[in-house]
Amino acid sequence: MTRRLDITAMLTDPATRVVVCTGAGGVGKTTTAAAVALRAAELGRDTVVLTIDPARRLAQALGIDELSNEPAPVELGGAGAGGAGADGIGAARNGPTGSGSLHAMMLDMRRTFDELVVANTSEENARAILDNRFYKTMVTSFAGTQEYMAMEKLGQLLDDSAWDLVVVDTPPSRNALDFLDAPRRLGAFLDSRLMRLLSTPGRGVGRLVSGAMSTAMRGVSAVVGSSMLKDASEVVVALDSTFGGFTTRAARTQAILRRKGTEFLVVSSAERPALREAAYFAERLAEERMPLAGVVVNRTHPRLTDLSAEQACAAADRLSGRNAEAEAVLRTHADRAGTAKQELRLLESFTDTHPDVRIVGVPSLPFEISNLEALRSVGDQLCG
Repeated sequence: MTRRLDITAMLTDPATRVVVCTGAGGVGKTTTAAAVALRAAELGRDTVVLTIDPARRLAQALGIDELSNEPAPVELGGAGAGGAGADGIGAARNGPTGSGSLHAMMLDMRRTFDELVVANTSEENARAILDNRFYKTMVTSFAGTQEYMAMEKLGQLLDDSAWDLVVVDTPPSRNALDFLDAPRRLGAFLDSRLMRLLSTPGRGVGRLVSGAMSTAMRGVSAVVGSSMLKDASEVVVALDSTFGGFTTRAARTQAILRRKGTEFLVVSSAERPALREAAYFAERLAEERMPLAGVVVNRTHPRLTDLSAEQACAAADRLSGRNAEAEAVLRTHADRAGTAKQELRLLESFTDTHPDVRIVGVPSLPFEISNLEALRSVGDQLCG
């Protein structure tokens, strides 16, 4: 029997320092991250939620205009107060009891890298790096740079004693778990033969390209141009001397995600493609020895009564032409019951193949999630 994912226990455990929400796109991952962060704050944790999704969905879910690369306070207002709000939102709130704080931020990849440079070298060297053409291309175009900077930002947040808990919203894509690979890939790239050649003391770029260097190096020069290659050499030397080895930093950030206190939440919907993705994420996390807390299944349609879809359809047929409103209600219920039956079958298939994965379902809510009251209702479903 599948065990229910107890998110309240996870959030109230002081050992929990990081919650990473991951999953395929379009399944409510950012909303889940926002609701988890809000609930943690209202349970007494000083929480910061970081999104590395450039789509600004986190700001929308929190009901604020915009987010930046620095944690911005979110006014909780009415935290823990029960009672229904507009449209019934908040009617079933379980009543968080604490008084923590909530901050939110959105990763700015370029700014994070720039700040890293400025913080780790002299003003003169920093200016030389920031003005370098290769650096400008690298920080905006190289695959994995965004995820690596997310790791850097996560490390900074964890080093800051202001936060009890950091909630991370990963990018909404099929390859969301590139978040895990990025440090290793970027570290391997920066430690590659090409990078070692570029950073070798005493090797001028002209020498590399002209006589002493291989045909491959001359090929690189032919593609990007010798001046760009010179820029690359300069920035690689500067970064290597400044940071003392990217692979070491990559290993540190990888360790953060494996250690006790990190919890991964895989977010899905109750649809076949999304659950297939959730299975992939769960298996991948196991392979990576990352701690999976469980799966959040969003927008489910549980049956509200014991009346089956077949019974509802039969009753609607009997009322056809005599009571239009009752017929419409019965057919709506029949549709919902049919959807619930299909969802249950899909979830049973998932749990059959992943019996140890804990699950919590969040029923579809009849309003847009665009303010704290709506997020509290999501939190009630997550923690109820």
